[in-house]
Amino acid sequence: MLTKTLIEKYFLAEKQESLLFISIGIIAVILAVLGWLYFKTAFWKGASIPFLAIALLQIIVGYTVYSRSDEQRIDIVYSLDMNPEQLTKVELPRMEVVNKNFVIYRWVEIALALVGMGLYVYFRENAIQEFWKGFGFALFIQAILMLGADYFAEKRAHEYTAALSSFSVKK
Repeated sequence: MLTKTLIEKYFLAEKQESLLFISIGIIAVILAVLGWLYFKTAFWKGASIPFLAIALLQIIVGYTVYSRSDEQRIDIVYSLDMNPEQLTKVELPRMEVVNKNFVIYRWVEIALALVGMGLYVYFRENAIQEFWKGFGFALFIQAILMLGADYFAEKRAHEYTAALSSFSVKK
């Protein structure tokens, strides 16, 4: 059942998870900078690349979700009382697209995790290729963190979408 409380909880959780994304991104940037400038080994230079690249994505996505969540929450709660058709005509289709995108994200993250694991395992005994071992390690870590965070976000999105789907405009 779609209620104001459910809407509030959904968007609050989105905000909290976006802060988690930003935090993970900041930590990864710090690791990348330390790896490149302080540790300076081939392993850390390789690890710095995926740490930094994915961290920038995490920070941008986290900030975007965080900055729009309050406005979306207010609009949806308002629509529940004042313009219920808006929920079925705008919010439900938006959430259906969000849910479809989660499937794409999941497969991309699984592929990146497998590539990262493959690189790490393939080069684990090769001291000359420490760069690729580090690259694989960081790629795996970042992909698994994103996969875990998106798992919970997807679960919440499906529950919210189900509530939207069951909502019917009273005439």
